[in-house]
Amino acid sequence: MINVTVWNEFVHEKIRDDVKAVYPDGIHTVLADGLSKEGFACRTATLDQPEHGLTESVLNSTDVMLWWGHTAHELVDDDIAEAVARRVNEGMGLIVLHSGHFSKPFKQLMGTSCDLKWRVADEQEILWCVNPTHPIAQGVNPSITLDKEEMYGEFFDIPAPDELVYLSNFEGGEVFRSGCTYRRGHGKVFYFRPGHETYPTYYNQDIMHIISNAVRWAYPAINTRPEFGRTEPTRALGSKVMA
Repeated sequence: MINVTVWNEFVHEKIRDDVKAVYPDGIHTVLADGLSKEGFACRTATLDQPEHGLTESVLNSTDVMLWWGHTAHELVDDDIAEAVARRVNEGMGLIVLHSGHFSKPFKQLMGTSCDLKWRVADEQEILWCVNPTHPIAQGVNPSITLDKEEMYGEFFDIPAPDELVYLSNFEGGEVFRSGCTYRRGHGKVFYFRPGHETYPTYYNQDIMHIISNAVRWAYPAINTRPEFGRTEPTRALGSKVMA
C-alpha cells in the first residue's frame, strides 16, 4: 500500500469564513478523504503541529507527500523544508499543489524563484491535456473545465519541465503550464496548479483522479541503492574486451 502524507498549512480555513465555507475541516481532509477512497494509506500534517507534523519518522515512512501552502510559506522551518527536499532526493514522491509553487521545499528543488502572474477574478479555467499517454493523464477527460478559479499566468519561473502534462487557459487570455513533472535525485515531483482556497476544486472528480494518478506515478521505485566512492575493477586491469 502507498503511504501518503497530505501537508496543508491550515491557516485560511481558521480565519476566513469564505474558505471555511468551502473546506470546513481543512483542504487536507478533503484531499486525504479523496485519496483514501482510492486505496491509499493517508495521514495529514499541518503547520501548527510540532515539527509541522513532519517528524523524522513521518518523513521516513512517507512514500508520497502532497503539499498545499499559500500564506505561511515563511513560517515553515528551514530545517523541515530541507528535510522534505532531502527525502525527495532519496526517493520520496512530492506533489506540489496550487500556491505550493512558492513553498520552501519546491523552490529548493527547482533552484529558481518560481514566481508567476496571478489574478483572483472568478475566471473559467480549462485544463488541456498535452501529453495524453502520460500515466498521470490516464482515464481523465482530454480537457477539464473549472467554472471559477484563480488565474496563474506565464511567465512561470521554473526550470523547463521534464514532461508537460497539462496546460491551462483562462478567460482573460492567459495560458499556464499547470501540470509539470520533474525528477530530482531518486524522487519524482509533480506540480499541479488548480486549487485556490475559495473554490471547491478538490471536490472535482477529474481533479482528484489526476492527483491519484500522480500519487501512483510518484511512488518510489524499489531498487538497490547505488554505491559511491572507491571501487575495485569489475575485470582484471589490462585485460582486453573481446569483440
